[in-house]
Amino acid sequence: MGKTGTPRRKPGRMGPHVEGFRDSLLASGYAPGSVRHMLTDMGGLGRWMDRQDIAACDLDPAVIGEFLSDLRVSGRRRLPGARSLIPLLNYLRSAGVLAEQAAPSTPLEMLMADYHRWLVVDRGLVGPTVLRYENLAHRFLLERVCEDGSDFVAKLTGAHVIAFLLQESTRVSVGAAKGRVAELRSLLRFLYLTGRTPLPLATAVPPVAGWRDTGVPFGITAGDVQRLLDSCDRTSPVGVRDFAILLLVARLGLRSAEVARLELGDIDWRSGQISVRGKGRREDQLPLPRDVGEALTAYLTTARPATPLRHVFLSCKAPVRGIRPDLVSDVTRRACDRAGLPRVGAHRLRHALATEMLRRGAALVEVSQVLRHRDLATTAIYAKVDVDRLRTVAQPWPGAVR
Repeated sequence: MGKTGTPRRKPGRMGPHVEGFRDSLLASGYAPGSVRHMLTDMGGLGRWMDRQDIAACDLDPAVIGEFLSDLRVSGRRRLPGARSLIPLLNYLRSAGVLAEQAAPSTPLEMLMADYHRWLVVDRGLVGPTVLRYENLAHRFLLERVCEDGSDFVAKLTGAHVIAFLLQESTRVSVGAAKGRVAELRSLLRFLYLTGRTPLPLATAVPPVAGWRDTGVPFGITAGDVQRLLDSCDRTSPVGVRDFAILLLVARLGLRSAEVARLELGDIDWRSGQISVRGKGRREDQLPLPRDVGEALTAYLTTARPATPLRHVFLSCKAPVRGIRPDLVSDVTRRACDRAGLPRVGAHRLRHALATEMLRRGAALVEVSQVLRHRDLATTAIYAKVDVDRLRTVAQPWPGAVR
């Protein structure tokens, strides 16, 4: 490997793509050493393709699997992992060398593609939620395809819906079963709104038995929240980023997806406000507290990689990209480990914010506005943790004093 990262050995059929792939890796934030290793693997693949008479346009995960299998049989000591070659496939696809994934061909595939667009475009749901809804829809519809063939939607009845839910409820908890109900209702609403079913079968989905709002929201104390913040190493880029993320959740009650969606243009430094894109495309303007603004400034000026990407929070490892929502809870759990506290997810910090506001005398309406609940009934559950106020309205137990 030369100093510029170009392979010394001929890269075979990958030769025309070496320079472009190297530039894309460097632009994505990969370290020079990682780039050299990935180009070496690319050259080995290209020479193997020469021997097998495989063109670059024919590469796919199956061909990559054959390449790795041949390396194992040959006794190679260092083998590239299948995941390490994914960036190469992504680059070749973006460069037009590989064909895009085949368009949906079967009725089920086309229906699922339309459902995916509806969830994302019409309902504005985020990736993990979309995936969960799609998984249940695919299981339900695949069962109907196996029984009814191409008429699997036209023959759909309420009895099929109830039978599927009864089958699902036998293997999951009550909470998970309630999730299945919501996911199935979403699919059935889509089928009706798009004219695929003549009746609104969502009304046939039975509710799951269970008392509403019987639990008590479990948060952590304000002191423990401060310990999580203090555990961040603010001399390292990762620590500076994680501190800003935790502060946004702890001070403003942002959800994980809202933190991940945050873009540079959402911060209005002049007016001291931040725009938050929440559930269902709802957008709210929140005040930007001084400590949150200082944490964001420190991250943007000292720790954020130089990139044209507009996301505020980026991955610290290559490829550089906007963070996923689940990283916010990962950051919270790592902070718990450092602070010596039981592990909690990021949502617990929202609970902590709500309970602390009530402790300081805030009204439920004010808590609802900060947490951006659509329904005040959702916020009302926090009244259960305001023990001091509950004592003032509690009536003496009949017969307690004789």
